[in-house]
Amino acid sequence: MPLFDMPLDQLRAYTSSAVEPEDFDEFWGQTIAEAREFPLDAVYTPVENHLRVIDSFDVSFSGFGGARIKGWLHLPANRDTAGALPVVVQYIGYSGGRGLVQQDTKWAQAGYAHFIMDTRGQGYGGMLGETADPHPSAGEVSYAGLMTRGISAREDYYYRLVFVDAFRAIEAAQSHSEVDAGRVLLVGLSQGGGLAIAAAGLAAGRLDGVLGTMADVPFLQDFPRAIDIAPRGPYPEIAGFLSRHRDRYESMLAVLNYFDGVHLGRRATAPALFSVALMDDVCPPSTVFAAYNAYGAGAAAAPSAAPAKSVVVYRFNNHEGGQEHHWVSQLRYVADLLAC
Repeated sequence: MPLFDMPLDQLRAYTSSAVEPEDFDEFWGQTIAEAREFPLDAVYTPVENHLRVIDSFDVSFSGFGGARIKGWLHLPANRDTAGALPVVVQYIGYSGGRGLVQQDTKWAQAGYAHFIMDTRGQGYGGMLGETADPHPSAGEVSYAGLMTRGISAREDYYYRLVFVDAFRAIEAAQSHSEVDAGRVLLVGLSQGGGLAIAAAGLAAGRLDGVLGTMADVPFLQDFPRAIDIAPRGPYPEIAGFLSRHRDRYESMLAVLNYFDGVHLGRRATAPALFSVALMDDVCPPSTVFAAYNAYGAGAAAAPSAAPAKSVVVYRFNNHEGGQEHHWVSQLRYVADLLAC
């Protein structure tokens, strides 16, 4: 895949054309308040993982509408049980789920508590999932996939549910007795990166303890541009819908503006490490830079007080991004954050 988006110097200055709704904060404030009316009721059940150095727990907690959301918690087996561990809360890429219990334990291998949130209604591609979505939009005309489910109204849109689940996953991770609730890191790739950004924005002013966000080639950013230029992946689901429903573009954007990571990330107060791949035709680099450039910009009255952030650029990679090379960058990033 050749370089197809803006030159890097333009990307570094690019800002999204997505319009932030006037009642954006009111909408999300009410949404979180409604979610918290349901007891979190986080349950951790020990499970056999056949790994000598990792202890694992089957997790369930109440997400949007009280629906039970699954997950894993992995802890180093040689941990000091007298002390609480920093926790890395991980979100999963589009169509994937939490996987088998021993499938991904890398943050626990690095010495941290590792909380993986399953994604409701997914797990049909990539890793397996075990969380059903009991709140599909009844009767909504949509396109194949999840990007247009419930798109007729902001209250019904699929990602309203998932963003709330992501927020409550932080609360669930913090509730475990061996987790240090004051040292939480959020991480994800693609959709997972978008959920990390959304959760960081929703946590600002509502949850203490989020120390950093790691958004790797994040999805769900800058919808107006993504719909126009992404040739592959989930964004074309929206374009495909609009190719049949030609009169729905403006009304659809009006809904998507409530879920654009550009707006949610603007409110984040935690430092951030982004990654972007300049040949990425799933999450085009301009959409990632739109999110990066906006991240934290609305969190402080003075620019000098905005959260620190950095972005690693992988010039010759597509949506795979930095892979094992970026994992090393993330390990160093977390170690540096926790040393502060």
